[in-house]
Amino acid sequence: MGRLVVIEGLDGSGKRTLGGALTEAFQRRGAKVAQHAFPRYGEDVHADLVSDALHGRLGDVADSVHGMAVLFALDRHAARETLRADLNDFDIVLVDRYIASNAAYQAARLRQDERGEIVDWVAELEVKRFGLPVPDRQLLLKVPVELAATRAENRDRVRDSYETDSGLQARCAAVYDGLARIGWLSPWLVLHGDAELEFDSLADTLLADA
Repeated sequence: MGRLVVIEGLDGSGKRTLGGALTEAFQRRGAKVAQHAFPRYGEDVHADLVSDALHGRLGDVADSVHGMAVLFALDRHAARETLRADLNDFDIVLVDRYIASNAAYQAARLRQDERGEIVDWVAELEVKRFGLPVPDRQLLLKVPVELAATRAENRDRVRDSYETDSGLQARCAAVYDGLARIGWLSPWLVLHGDAELEFDSLADTLLADA
């Protein structure tokens, strides 16, 4: 049975870069790695509805915190069997954004912290009701909010309403810190993305957890 390792962090924190570097480090050690990223824009109808809502194309849908949380969760639910199959076939299943992302962003929207009602509600929905695999380890890629925002601005695509809301991003960072501190769902490891990361050492640590 493989291990489910999740990378969490703000938009522009460098999750994709970390995922690529970690995958190479795992493969150098002979580990088989499957990679996934959520939301699955262009692959799943629920993710595409998320995109439409965040770009103002679905009326007031984006105003509903619980409604948006359900759309994000349905995208993952549609990938559940693929995730389960990959956990049987690969040593590491590496995921860019997962359940904690939903909890962090929706809690930030409601100005709740890591122990807020919406955090428990997301766990109940995605883990208990939808039966999504629980991560073995969650990595929080922590960077200053201003740095993440600058990186996100420099992407060659239009940013959505979550990404352009600096207050939301700051509150989300605080919720992420809290989720990591309490070990929400599973153990967390906090990585400082504005410092040089030792990918090989990190890969060794994650493989040693097995």
